[in-house]
Amino acid sequence: MKSIQTDILVIGAGSGGLSVAAGAVQMGARVVLLEGHKMGGDCLNYGCVPSKALIASGKAAYGQAHSAQYGVADAVPDVDYAAAKDHVADVIATIAPVDSVERFEGLGVEVIREYGAFISPTEVQAGDTVITARRIVIATGSSPLVPPISGLDSVPYLTNETLFDLRERPDHLLIVGGGPIGMEMAQAHRRLGSRVTVIEGEKALANDDPETAAIVLDALRGEGVEIEEGAKATEIRGKAGAIEVEAEDGRVFKGTHLLMAVGRKSNVDRLDLGKAGIETTKRGIKVDDRLKTTNSRAYAIGDVAGGLQFTHLANYHAGIIIRSAVLGIPAKAKTSHIPWATYTAPELAQVGLTEAQARDAHGGKLEVVRHEYSHNDRAIAERTTRGLIKVMVVKGRPVGASIAGAHAGELIGLWALALANNMKMSQIAGMVAPYPTIGEVNKRAAGAYFSPRLFDSLWVKRAVRFVQRWLP
Repeated sequence: MKSIQTDILVIGAGSGGLSVAAGAVQMGARVVLLEGHKMGGDCLNYGCVPSKALIASGKAAYGQAHSAQYGVADAVPDVDYAAAKDHVADVIATIAPVDSVERFEGLGVEVIREYGAFISPTEVQAGDTVITARRIVIATGSSPLVPPISGLDSVPYLTNETLFDLRERPDHLLIVGGGPIGMEMAQAHRRLGSRVTVIEGEKALANDDPETAAIVLDALRGEGVEIEEGAKATEIRGKAGAIEVEAEDGRVFKGTHLLMAVGRKSNVDRLDLGKAGIETTKRGIKVDDRLKTTNSRAYAIGDVAGGLQFTHLANYHAGIIIRSAVLGIPAKAKTSHIPWATYTAPELAQVGLTEAQARDAHGGKLEVVRHEYSHNDRAIAERTTRGLIKVMVVKGRPVGASIAGAHAGELIGLWALALANNMKMSQIAGMVAPYPTIGEVNKRAAGAYFSPRLFDSLWVKRAVRFVQRWLP
């Protein structure tokens, strides 16, 4: 048995773990990184990267079929589904070197390609190696949640971990789950020529603002995606090419392929956390606001920490760990400024409180300002006028923003900045955006907050008349 001593042990080479390892080693810490599966984790291999690549293929096909509005004749796209998957694989391969063993070993990280399990509060065994660490960072991520639905174990099904290996286009894809993964893959496959039915037990895109989510869902339905809400799957039966999903209310949905997209579960089973004195919850590892576990020497970040499950959150968590575990600077994590986006067309994005949440929290102090994409000149020029931005404002400061529309995932960054820095609406209104850009919708939303104060105020009108009389 080989023994290693190190300053920082990182378990898991997904986005968060890699960020911790790279930052810590470049600052002078000794770092060991464990990964028993693929470098880059879920995001690179099964999640963010391949899904956006396939969405790009779908966008290209949709553009060919809907170009007449720009003066270019519509054409029936000749979709090669296998070639689209080749595009996905090429995108992954292009990004992979950044997350590779070779890069991290070049930085000075000792990379061990084994899963790790605790054998004491400060020791982890990986294969034939025992690592003793001053600080341990658990960054093992999450995996697709496969619920115990009757019959599912005898029917072939896909998850995000197997979908991108599929080479033949599904004739009719059934998707159980109407969250971001389900809706993104629904639209991408519909645009690539599949018939698609989404089966959602409650409301599709339920974690987003209902008004902005409705814009996206209406667009998907307009493209032919069948979205069945209030359809809790209770039984699945059939065989490859002929699958049936029966809902609790008796509805039956038939298709050729099945994608399970009902959520994620934290990866904790291999870790033997009990030997380290690390407690878990139903959602993952129990952590405090410093991301420390119940073992004072161990931290958990990203999906496995049981909160929001986003790559950018894992990277944010990594920054907290660098400050606290590497530099010894007290740092706490918060979530109020963490944005998220669903990359459908139109896109859907959120940061902070939704309108309903803000009303519950702030009552009569809340003001909601709105701006429609249909008033944006760039959106008009590009025929992308379906969209809305809503900003929730309390005492002159934004507490949340909801956007549905073109480039919503890009636009939400400004409001994430505002929430992170407790900015005022006046600071957003003071920004000068280049014309014509979709980005102007952010400035216009801020302007909508001040418009009634300036244009509908009797006091302002009287003051202006007074000034005009006395100006030379």
